[in-house]
Amino acid sequence: MDLGITGRTALVLGASGGLGGAIAVRLAEEGANVAVAGRSADALAATAARIEQAGAKALPLVWDLGDRDRMEPAVSEVERTLGPVDILVNNTGGPPPTPVAGQDSGTWVDSFEKMVLAVIVLTDRVVPGMRERGWGRVLTSTSSGALSPIPNLGLSNTLRASLHAWSKTLADEVGRDGVTSNVIVPGRIATDRTRFLDERRAEREQRSVEDVARDSAATMALGRYGTPDEYADAAAFLCSDRASYITGAILRVDGGLIRSVV
Repeated sequence: MDLGITGRTALVLGASGGLGGAIAVRLAEEGANVAVAGRSADALAATAARIEQAGAKALPLVWDLGDRDRMEPAVSEVERTLGPVDILVNNTGGPPPTPVAGQDSGTWVDSFEKMVLAVIVLTDRVVPGMRERGWGRVLTSTSSGALSPIPNLGLSNTLRASLHAWSKTLADEVGRDGVTSNVIVPGRIATDRTRFLDERRAEREQRSVEDVARDSAATMALGRYGTPDEYADAAAFLCSDRASYITGAILRVDGGLIRSVV
């Protein structure tokens, strides 16, 4: 299937590796030119090399989303080098594992600015151009904890859930201009972040990481962790011309992990 995004410009956050890196490469394989943002120059260079191997143009951007002053220069560089942003993939790192109760207010503010406010401000920067051109895709990657809260991930559960309401509201506001806004939710995907969370749980419960991972996999309909490529396939479709009638949606790529029916 031709996804209809050849020549489009994509900006993918958190693309040093893991889910963001996989999405960036898949978009490139579908013909998009991709700017990749992240904090590690070396990791971004590796992702950019994979994009170029796919035959697309790549632009690595060393960018900590907590640095608000970096946003405008970064987006302007994308526009000068690759063209106006047609596809925005909002993908941020997660906060440290903590209970929801008893957290310092400064911790909440810092996490909100990096995980929520940075996404909103960046989206507000590029969406007007999408609306003017009559085509755009905003895809926000969150966490299964936003739908079914995960123990000891209180900050993440709360803040990512707020992005669901924001994305749905945005969809209503921009849909008539050819712009879609959707959320994609990973379950247990085999990334460094998932490994880190399994390790922290293993420490708390005094068990092996392998036992923790095996028990987690057993809760899923498919009985295994997903791969970044499987997640990227779904993300690329939502970013495509073929997904023109999908907006305000939340797509679970979770192997059947989340038990609710809504």
